[in-house]
Amino acid sequence: MTDVVAEVQSKDCILIGAGGHARVVQELAELSGANILGICDPKFQAASNQLWNGLKVLGGDDYLCELNPQKVFLLNGIGMMPGNRIRQLVYERFTQMGFRFPPLVHPFAWLSNRASIGDGAQLGAGCVVQPGASIDVNTIINTRSSVDHDSLLGEHCHLAPGATVCGDVRVGAGSFIGAGATITQGVTVAPETFIKAGSLTARDVL
Repeated sequence: MTDVVAEVQSKDCILIGAGGHARVVQELAELSGANILGICDPKFQAASNQLWNGLKVLGGDDYLCELNPQKVFLLNGIGMMPGNRIRQLVYERFTQMGFRFPPLVHPFAWLSNRASIGDGAQLGAGCVVQPGASIDVNTIINTRSSVDHDSLLGEHCHLAPGATVCGDVRVGAGSFIGAGATITQGVTVAPETFIKAGSLTARDVL
């Protein structure tokens, strides 16, 4: 986890999005020692000389198009809801332009040294990722959620607060696992699946 924290400190960062999840990502990055230059969001297209949650408003997405992708990291502050692909589209658009989204890990999260996380993955406060687990790019492991040994979460997933993924589970890309939901040992979940909050999934969802 030390390497993950050091990486986000290696370049200045810009936050994308100005909603509730952006507040969480801002704090997550700041606790990791990141230097955030400011925030971009389409609603700030005509804005200038303003602050949002203490950050300098830089403008809309057009501001980013003028930057050298090698000079800054981007932080994806856009949350994910079932059926909403905006977070994914933003990630794909800017990575295709050469920008990079570093992974973020809260200091009160547990990430095993034998687990792996991809670019843009975000691990919130109190979450646990056990040995052999793999978290793909742009996936959110939210507050107090857990991923047990040897489980795989595909790209652009969201594990909502308090959700539990047991060992040897496979969760397909773009899936949303609701708050407090549990997926039991060895289950496979198809891509773009919505698992309801508080539910128990004990069989494959294909």
